[in-house]
Amino acid sequence: MAKRPKPKKKATPAAPPEPAETVTAAPVPPPAPKRPWWLLAVVVVLAGAIAYVEIGNGDAPADPALHGVALDGPPPPMEALSVHVIQRFPHDPDAFTQGLLWHDGHLYESTGLRGHSTVREVALETGEVLRRRSIERRLFGEGLARVDDQLIQLTWQAGQAHVWSIDGFEHRRTFSYDGEGWGLCYDGHHLVMSDGSERLSFRDPQTFRVDHVVRVRDDRGFVEQLNELECVDGVVWANVWQTDRIVRIDPATGRVTGSVDASDLLTLSERFDADVLNGIAWIPERGHFVITGKQWPWLFEVDFVPTSEAP
Repeated sequence: MAKRPKPKKKATPAAPPEPAETVTAAPVPPPAPKRPWWLLAVVVVLAGAIAYVEIGNGDAPADPALHGVALDGPPPPMEALSVHVIQRFPHDPDAFTQGLLWHDGHLYESTGLRGHSTVREVALETGEVLRRRSIERRLFGEGLARVDDQLIQLTWQAGQAHVWSIDGFEHRRTFSYDGEGWGLCYDGHHLVMSDGSERLSFRDPQTFRVDHVVRVRDDRGFVEQLNELECVDGVVWANVWQTDRIVRIDPATGRVTGSVDASDLLTLSERFDADVLNGIAWIPERGHFVITGKQWPWLFEVDFVPTSEAP
């Protein structure tokens, strides 16, 4: 569309000349003393050092909620891990898995897609859905965590976390948050939440307020699209969306200390009808993980073992 020409301003009649005044020149101040060049260099170096400390765990502008950790020297080596499958169990192929957790002999799952999102209890050995609670059709279910006798379920873009009783899936309350909700786990002190970026936010389990944020990176840079999470023994495991990769994260620094190759769990024909890998649950009674994916036909009980020792 062509821009409209700006209207011309009307001419203003010139004001009549004023009588001349006699102006006395002000005394010229003496020139300011020159500062030595080395002083300017010191100021520049100090400013750069302060900026580096404020940036902390990353190279973005300082964020009051960003957990600043000084990281000197090269990152520690990242352990290459593979999946050792112990056994597999049936899984509802219509379940768009977003969150998975195990508690006291029971498997709990959050599923997504608008109009199909649920929170459910599942029998591990048979895949049977024992209980389910559908959420509003407009909502897209996401990550799931347990705090005491409650389940907390994120939603993708609604900015709502819904709290359910673990025994009857009764709605207790709703938390609000900014941005998107992807994965969620509880480390015993904080709810750890992903939003599809490289950031993990650590939240108060009673108020859902952010305590601090950590940015996740490996030896190649920031790791984005962090999805479903599982907190286990002081580390955070995370699916990386649209990949067959699971990463092990040091929550104090955001460093990736291990990377799991979880490819080849499905056959080619099974992959044709399935979506991406997503869903990690730790079973302490067995000392194993259970992993699955969105609309996968199987749940896999697995160990994560060093690639050099994989069978």
